[in-house]
Amino acid sequence: MTGFLASVDNLEDAITVSKHGADIIDLKDPSQGALGGLTINAIHNIVDHLWEKSIVSATVGDLEADVSLILEQIGKVADTGVDYVKVGMFTQEHTDKCLPTFEYHARRGVKIIAVLFADIDFDIQETVKICKKARLTGVMMDTAGKNSGSLLLHRELNELSNFIQTAKNNSLVTGLAGSLREKDIETLLSINPDYIGFRTALCKDLKRTERISTKFVSRIRDLIPNTLKASHLG
Repeated sequence: MTGFLASVDNLEDAITVSKHGADIIDLKDPSQGALGGLTINAIHNIVDHLWEKSIVSATVGDLEADVSLILEQIGKVADTGVDYVKVGMFTQEHTDKCLPTFEYHARRGVKIIAVLFADIDFDIQETVKICKKARLTGVMMDTAGKNSGSLLLHRELNELSNFIQTAKNNSLVTGLAGSLREKDIETLLSINPDYIGFRTALCKDLKRTERISTKFVSRIRDLIPNTLKASHLG
């Protein structure tokens, strides 16, 4: 089954999407980039309010390919009590140099999701192999350039299906996101990702830096069968 991930940047919106059926509450600051990070205090506050009610993930921010910097931030975000820590692979250097070192945190129980980008070239087979070796929990595909079109404009459905199947064959949780709209849901459900992520489609006036619209959250929820169990996400 496929779950519904909703990205938010404040406590009020986190409570809203939780109440209206999002399976994962994803914390990031859209004004700070593709995976802009909230402050540690902000993440902590949201987790404290929602830890008994919702699965929560958070990004470490749009960080350069600096091993020490990324490992430090993974630790800080993990210590807030989030269920998943998301880390962006913005360059080949991120994948080759940084990604293997995430095993340090994975071995101590941190559930890390590597975020790959449809508008940045990467080798699906090789990258998934590195994620598996580093003991990551999952991998997702998103878009880095939020003004360059949706996920489905950058990757064909068969390529996305290959990505999902390759990751699942390696026992990794899978996710798809990237300027997705309601019209994309039926298509993406057909390849069975573990979750589909939304931000812009949930916001007032369909602008990703605006507040969350309850109406839009409910519409997305209605289009994704509400049968996902928390244990399904690993």
